[in-house]
Amino acid sequence: MLTLSRKRIKYNITMKKIVFILSIILLVSCGDKKEENGKLQVATTTTMVTDLVKNIGSDLIEVNGLMGSGVDPHLYKASEGDVGKLTNADVIFYNGLHLEGKLVDIFEKMESRGQAAYAVGESLDKTTLIGSDYFASNYDPHIWFDLDYWTQITNYVTDKLVEKDPKNADAFKSNRDAYLKELTALKSELTATINQLPKEQRILVTAHDAFNYFGRSFDFEVVGLQGLSSATEAGVQDVQRLTKFIIENKIKAVFVESSVPKRTVEALQAAVEAQDHTVEIGGELFSDALGSDGTIEGTYLGMYRHNVHTIVNALK
Repeated sequence: MLTLSRKRIKYNITMKKIVFILSIILLVSCGDKKEENGKLQVATTTTMVTDLVKNIGSDLIEVNGLMGSGVDPHLYKASEGDVGKLTNADVIFYNGLHLEGKLVDIFEKMESRGQAAYAVGESLDKTTLIGSDYFASNYDPHIWFDLDYWTQITNYVTDKLVEKDPKNADAFKSNRDAYLKELTALKSELTATINQLPKEQRILVTAHDAFNYFGRSFDFEVVGLQGLSSATEAGVQDVQRLTKFIIENKIKAVFVESSVPKRTVEALQAAVEAQDHTVEIGGELFSDALGSDGTIEGTYLGMYRHNVHTIVNALK
């Protein structure tokens, strides 16, 4: 308990320091934040949001993403450099729904100062979201795994960019239309791929419960070892419970995630083998972050395609 209290005190001090710095910067900053090249300055949080904004804005805007490949947004803490990127931005896009839980204070402070900061998750109809007791928003924030949601968010981000930079409105809308066509084609392609897998084999076991929207979209039962947030640790009872589930359902493979330590799934695999059963690690899925820049998995479309092919190939 003492260790936990110390961690909380340290976290509170860090957040107060960042918010104080943010307040000072906001007080002294004013006027148009565009660089000399005239481009709109956009700050983003997760790699998924960053990729989307880049697709719509292309080279007409300057995008500064806070998080990189393999970064877990549940645990991400802002640095002083991040605060500078945020305050120098004309507009900020973040996931919201408390995915970036440790940045909430900063976003609320910026919004109270009148800075344009948009949570893309807030554009969705909350009555359609999957509920969650793990997040202050009471909703599962992993919304990018619903392709229909991502289509809505694409339109939302485009509208906000048009508001902030109307002279490039036609280009933004053209980029949006092209991207929406790619999303539509991807959904058709992945549906055909998943249909190769019988429904009784559509059970997805991963490190944490990030794939519920994917499961709802493509009729998968999804089970995560750590629950919705990777901030929660998997205990012995969680491993035992899931071991029994895997054996009873004769599941062929479980999956590690790029932004979650592999040891939890490896411990699960060992527990299954200790019961004289075999379960393979079917591969690595990208859950809370895209792959490395310059790779196919480093794009939203490539990440989703990679995940589906990895899942289907391991389970069929």
